[in-house]
Amino acid sequence: MTQSRRNFLNQLGLTAAGMGVASALPNKLFAEMTAKKFNFDISLAEFSFAGELMSGKMTNMEFPARAKNDFGINVLEYVSMFFNNKHTDQAYLKELKQRCDDLGMKNNLIMVDGANIADLDSAKRQQAVNAHHAWVDAAKFLGCSAIRVNLGDSSKAMSGADDDPADEAAKTAADGYHKLLEYAAKSNMNVIIENHFGNSTNIDWLVGVLKQVNMPNAGLLPDFGNFCTQRSKPETNDIKGIMSTKCIKEYDRYEGVKKMMPYAKGISAKTHKFDASGNETETDFRRMFKIIKEAGFSGYVGIEYEGGIIGMYKPDGGYLPTTEGIRTTKTLLERVRTELA
Repeated sequence: MTQSRRNFLNQLGLTAAGMGVASALPNKLFAEMTAKKFNFDISLAEFSFAGELMSGKMTNMEFPARAKNDFGINVLEYVSMFFNNKHTDQAYLKELKQRCDDLGMKNNLIMVDGANIADLDSAKRQQAVNAHHAWVDAAKFLGCSAIRVNLGDSSKAMSGADDDPADEAAKTAADGYHKLLEYAAKSNMNVIIENHFGNSTNIDWLVGVLKQVNMPNAGLLPDFGNFCTQRSKPETNDIKGIMSTKCIKEYDRYEGVKKMMPYAKGISAKTHKFDASGNETETDFRRMFKIIKEAGFSGYVGIEYEGGIIGMYKPDGGYLPTTEGIRTTKTLLERVRTELA
């Protein structure tokens, strides 16, 4: 008998044996053994309140109470700009942490929008890395597990200017990111990257940088809404100008999230508009969370409702008010979680 024929018969025998064992098991037990379990916890991103925070109707210090009392959410994701440069003020941080402790809140993440740690200029790049050290320290004090940083110049994104050449930027991004990761590792802190703007909206570029740094505390924060690789230039260099731009070219969001999931240490469930059934109109949440489930993810999924601030500049655009938008997003996440459990 030839080796190939013997191998075939051996494999056939194993398959038959496996089928025999399977048939002897109760159907319910077999289904439980083969079905993937799926669960995740819901957190709340502070940028959901961007309109209120920017207009002075709410402060960063009030974020924990709003999350718990209005929405029953006790896991928080902060945004650096709303600290108003008080992230090095120990009295401020102590008060914020005390408020969280009193409410039974968990601080999970700070989304940091600072100097460019991928700057092509080595001196500026190092200065940017050093400037992020204080955010690592603040996150550690507050009990967070990670900070989110950018690999690019946010001012270019605001002005509509092209990002740095992708090949060169990939090298400088890996350099700056690796240096920051080394500092954060001393505090057992993760530093994660979001597909946000510029080169980072090209997921192949982004994953390539992750592979270059190859650090255990590195990771990604897949954002459902940030896949626009080319956008029209804003008429004004401010939030209103950005809100009025249109996406010209977009990376496929489902393929993008699938590629990001092996490195994901959180999910940013961005929402803008909803249909009459409470489904997000731009992202098919059931399809997206099937991808997330298949990847074996079980961490935090952050609500990031942007419709509130967009509605400030487009009052007739059909966007829900902030509170209603957050609640609708939470209901949608809970429904999808139950359906795919």
